[in-house]
Amino acid sequence: MEPVKIAVLTSGGDAQGMNAIVRAVIRTALHEGARPFAIREGWKGAVEGGDLIREMSWGDVSTILHRGGTIIGTARSDRFREREGMRAAAKNLVSLGIDRIVSIGGDGTLTGTNELKLQWSSLLAELVELGEIDQETADRHPTLRIAGVVGSIDNDLVGTDMTVGADSALHRIIDAVDAISSTAESHRRSFVIEVMGRHCGYLALMSAIAGGCDYVFVPEMPPADGWEDDMCRVLRAGRKAGRRDSIIIVAEGATDRRGERITSERVAQALEAGLGEEARVTLLGHVQRGGPPSAYDRWMPTLLGYTATLELLRSDGEPVIIGTRRNRLVRLPLMQAVEDTRAVKTYTAEGDYRRAVESRGSSYAEMIDVFSTLSSPVPRRAPSAKRRRIAIVHVGGLAPGMNAAARTAVRFGIDHGYDMVGVQNGLPGLVDGDIIPLSWSDVDSWSGSGGAELGTRRTIPPVEDFYTMGRTLEEQEIDGLLIIGGLNGYEAAALMKEERRRFPAFRIPIMCVPASIDNNLPGSELSIGADTALNTNVEVLNRIKQSASASRRCFVAEVMGRNAGYLALMSAIASGAEQVYLAETGITLKQLETDTKVMIDAFENGRRLYLVVRNEYASEHYTTDFLARLFEAEGKELFDVRQAVIGHQQQGGNPSPFDRLLAVRLIRRAMEKLDSLLVQGRDDCAYVGMAEGQISCHPLSRMEEQWDPRTRLPYDQWWLGLKDVAYIVSNPHHSGPAEVLPIVEDA
Repeated sequence: MEPVKIAVLTSGGDAQGMNAIVRAVIRTALHEGARPFAIREGWKGAVEGGDLIREMSWGDVSTILHRGGTIIGTARSDRFREREGMRAAAKNLVSLGIDRIVSIGGDGTLTGTNELKLQWSSLLAELVELGEIDQETADRHPTLRIAGVVGSIDNDLVGTDMTVGADSALHRIIDAVDAISSTAESHRRSFVIEVMGRHCGYLALMSAIAGGCDYVFVPEMPPADGWEDDMCRVLRAGRKAGRRDSIIIVAEGATDRRGERITSERVAQALEAGLGEEARVTLLGHVQRGGPPSAYDRWMPTLLGYTATLELLRSDGEPVIIGTRRNRLVRLPLMQAVEDTRAVKTYTAEGDYRRAVESRGSSYAEMIDVFSTLSSPVPRRAPSAKRRRIAIVHVGGLAPGMNAAARTAVRFGIDHGYDMVGVQNGLPGLVDGDIIPLSWSDVDSWSGSGGAELGTRRTIPPVEDFYTMGRTLEEQEIDGLLIIGGLNGYEAAALMKEERRRFPAFRIPIMCVPASIDNNLPGSELSIGADTALNTNVEVLNRIKQSASASRRCFVAEVMGRNAGYLALMSAIASGAEQVYLAETGITLKQLETDTKVMIDAFENGRRLYLVVRNEYASEHYTTDFLARLFEAEGKELFDVRQAVIGHQQQGGNPSPFDRLLAVRLIRRAMEKLDSLLVQGRDDCAYVGMAEGQISCHPLSRMEEQWDPRTRLPYDQWWLGLKDVAYIVSNPHHSGPAEVLPIVEDA
């Protein structure tokens, strides 16, 4: 029986991460025994045929995971919109035996793909009648089966939380905002930054929050008349509160309520008229589409391409889009998703702004409210007669994003009428009484800075020091405690709870917020800092691969994570590593024997690079040095081996946009819980976490229901099931089955 043939194309605007989808489609198809083809230059290639439709091999998609854009090209085709062009595309496809397509692009691309499917049988009938194909060929391919993956930096598809390319575009924007912030602060200037987003304000809104900006314009919610005065009032209040710079983000599709565009120049003119100062304008333009994809836009598109391929090879269902929802894959009816997306433009044009915002998802509306709180120095709630004080302390190893979390806590606390203070240098600072007041302006520049301005320590003071800690809480009149950190922080909170009988000062509400690059905390699928560390690893691994490209070399790279293999596995998927060793699964001698044979076979068949990623606690005995020596001894003169321990740079650097936004969402929920407990006069201890996209609070007393004290890991590690995907798309010798990943069916 002839193998199934499947094609992949990218059409419309390009987006970082498209190459990861293409790579996953081709390699998953090969693993399943299918023959993959690439349609070059989008639907133009399908219409013109010839060399623009080419069968692909495993090696054709090597070394593309880190590249921006799309290696198979993209173009819009006017001919494809016409019947004649669509018929030519059908002929070129069916003549090669192709009747399955993974289509990557925006709503226009997906609509065109669906139209070809709807017209497929009639197009083949015409081709038979014209004598361009025979009836037997038409009968072998009676239907066209399609699956879509949305590649769009705008993140504008309704029904999916994140489209391919949006995270990378946000990285580009935040890099620019951080750079502009430093020069704006130096000169006490205002900057207006225009970002992409014709109909969707995701990039504008999220960059405004992650970048600590002052004002934002999004298409879904045009500002009321008089927005010029309101904007100047907000900026004036910020300057009065101590802010040196002002940054306004404008989505390119922003309009006022009369439908007139709010351009960056128009905003700058309003600032000059209202504040009497010249504003500088920066249009980021297509730099947002360029550059290498982020870590997320490598591993998630890999899962999307893998799943879309299996969907076409194993299912006979209706056309679907494979997207993401609540950190899970989701199957969306293709045209329903497209129609829902286009409806947002209609809601905005009709003035139904509430519905336009709601269509983007509940978190979008939530973040609009969050931005107004974070950017306004004027509290919405007046302080109570008795000023209550909340203290913030970091406990555990450093995690990028701790500063963003502390900044958010201060601003939400002030907005709720509390006095906010910071404990310096972790819990030892609480013993020493090292506590400082934190104002709105004190934390102004913390959003994008790495490290921890308050300092952090892993140390949990001995029980005999708890009396001194309690005295500090009493003397400082602390009414609530917010612990931002890792497992040590959770354990310290549990000890404080136990010591309440002896020390009444601990009878205050205590909230724990997960911040750890290890990503090993209960009740949260992702911790603050893990995404930044993952991006650091991917960048370093890319450089390692480049250094090895000039020779035949195996690299064994060790990453952090302690008992949790999250960083190791996701780094392996995002970097295209051939092998990964995790603490959860360990390493055996039999496994090493098999892996070494596979490695030798790969080099004997022309491989020039072989990347192995090892979690630092994968094995007590089979260390990184041991693995490197073993592989080198067995490889003899066939290849050489080098090792790299990435080390503490994983804890450094400015936090990624995702970690800044995650910090905001987690802290918001923690502060709401603290506020509720203080109002009710309760002294509960709890922790917050994000699971399946939802932020929830959990009693600290029930932590062991979600977390195993023996392994010091959560019971449910959602990412462990992705290990086989890593091998299927990176190792042509992997013979294990391609398991369908869990998919959330669209309601």
